[in-house]
Amino acid sequence: MLSWVSEERAFIAAVVIILLLLCFTISIFIGVKQTAFREKDEVFGDPERTLGGWYWTITGVSSVLLLWFYFSWGIGRAFFPEAGNEMCQIAKLETAIAPITATLPINTRYFKSTTLTRRNSEQLEILLSSMPTSIFTKIEQSELIEIIENSKAIIGVFSNQKNQSKESVAFLKKISSDIRKLSAELRLGFDGYLPTKEALAQPNWGTTYIEIPLLPITSKGVLFDSISNQASIITKTFLKTRNNSDAGDTLIESTKKKISLLKATNKSSVFDEDILIRRKAYVKAVERIFKRLDDGTIFPPKAFDGLNYAVTDLFTAIDETKGGLKLIDTLFVPGAGVIKSRTQCTEQGSGRWLPKPTDVIASFLKLANPNIEAGGGYKGSTLFWWKWLPIADLIGFIIPDKIIDLLPGEYGRHSDTGNFQSNYKDNLLALAQGDIYLGSIPMLDGHIWDSVFRVLVALILGIGLGVPLGIYMGVSRFFKSFFDPIIELYRPVPPLAWAPLILTIFGINDDGKIFLLFMVAFAIMVISARTGASGTQLSKIRASHSLGASNRQILRYVILPNALPEILTGIRISIGVCWGTLVAAEMLAGTTGIGFIENVARVVSNYELIWVTILIMGLLGLAFDIMMRRIINKTIPWRGKG
Repeated sequence: MLSWVSEERAFIAAVVIILLLLCFTISIFIGVKQTAFREKDEVFGDPERTLGGWYWTITGVSSVLLLWFYFSWGIGRAFFPEAGNEMCQIAKLETAIAPITATLPINTRYFKSTTLTRRNSEQLEILLSSMPTSIFTKIEQSELIEIIENSKAIIGVFSNQKNQSKESVAFLKKISSDIRKLSAELRLGFDGYLPTKEALAQPNWGTTYIEIPLLPITSKGVLFDSISNQASIITKTFLKTRNNSDAGDTLIESTKKKISLLKATNKSSVFDEDILIRRKAYVKAVERIFKRLDDGTIFPPKAFDGLNYAVTDLFTAIDETKGGLKLIDTLFVPGAGVIKSRTQCTEQGSGRWLPKPTDVIASFLKLANPNIEAGGGYKGSTLFWWKWLPIADLIGFIIPDKIIDLLPGEYGRHSDTGNFQSNYKDNLLALAQGDIYLGSIPMLDGHIWDSVFRVLVALILGIGLGVPLGIYMGVSRFFKSFFDPIIELYRPVPPLAWAPLILTIFGINDDGKIFLLFMVAFAIMVISARTGASGTQLSKIRASHSLGASNRQILRYVILPNALPEILTGIRISIGVCWGTLVAAEMLAGTTGIGFIENVARVVSNYELIWVTILIMGLLGLAFDIMMRRIINKTIPWRGKG
């Protein structure tokens, strides 16, 4: 079943997209109708006005999912599943002729020869004006000037139409003619072109680690694949084309000899180290420019006119042959399109880093599979499952070994015969260390549980210690004056600034991460509780005193209820901040947890897995927040209604 779902994810996505469009349209219709119906009964600013509105929730969720499908190319793959493979074949053709187009003003403003001429001429002028005369003799300076002038002359020789070699003229004419034949073949259409059985047996678009398979699966794709193979042969011929001439060869040979003599002087003569370094650097800079000129890649300004026309016409033929694919590419494939790599074609633009929703779900299902032997889980641990936890391990975690050391008596000793008989203290130590089997209980396990467990433990500690301290800081001058500087000193420091220090002290185990989260939650809870306690109306406190209430009763029945809204809001904030801090801490140091998964996925550029972890974090955060909203509504229903 799961394999069918994976293979047919494009069809499933098409159904989901249609349902989302229906939900989006219907929810807007209901929302507009309900707004008009309630307009006279509702007053702006009334909190009751914000209740309900499920239809707007559906509108928001469906619009976000539709945007996700669109910018991830999910709509394109769902309704045009063959388009990616056809774009792949076009990318193969564009890649095949890329060395030719690189020499023409198609993707740039200038011919490559023009760019080379300008750049090298400018650099030669700079070298001539910045020659370090103090480290060269007069004769050497004359030699260097002659080398630079020869290099300029070489540029002029290759740029002159009269000096262009007959072989290069013939090659360029042949190449232009062959490219025009490709254009004519494209315009004949793709009737009669059939994909091979091997091509049709390839996995569907995006169902394997290969994004878009290379072999063409449609008649149009077969045509472009055939043209790209022919274009590759033409390009190989083009890359061998050189503009050589007798005049240029003579200048090149004489210049090479002069450069060799200068290099030999640098090797054989004795110079100060600083002077020798400067001499070598200058000669190397001159030689570097010369080597760019002696390979025959500079052509006369009009040498490529025929080739430029032929390639431009080829791109026109490509656009004409695309047909409806051009519209699909424009409307449903936002970004740079498809490019060809060595083994596959890859999506570019937003489709590259924004995986499709169905692909993310497929990655999540694989990750959520509890059968690790079958490829489920991640790095030897499940995503969210359960296991049998020995009770002894739990007791060993709770009871510190040092408590047993404080008990009266000594640990047992071996006898004269070499036997060892444990006493009560040895048995208690074995219990504290979890060495006694006491049975097992079912316990949650996996990356999600590890992250949630760390957050829950830190929150319990932060709330248990932070709320009482905050309350007393709100009612006691001593507590306020003593603890406020300490809290305010470390509270503004970002949690990640503490992370390297804490993780260095505690290591990568859970205690370091829990302590870091505790520091975050503790500061927030102290501030929240203190604000709530100090905000109690003085009239209520004096009224309680006049009725004979004790300090403990005032704290229990007046101050604490007054501070409860702030405390619960602080818990809600702490959950969000702790969750974000935990993920960062797990990315810095950890072997389990959602942050650990995302960090490994980031290293290997697994975008689908990165988005899986992001969605898991968001959904868990949303679940925590919904839980806190319900607790707030049940605990302090009077808030906002007084």
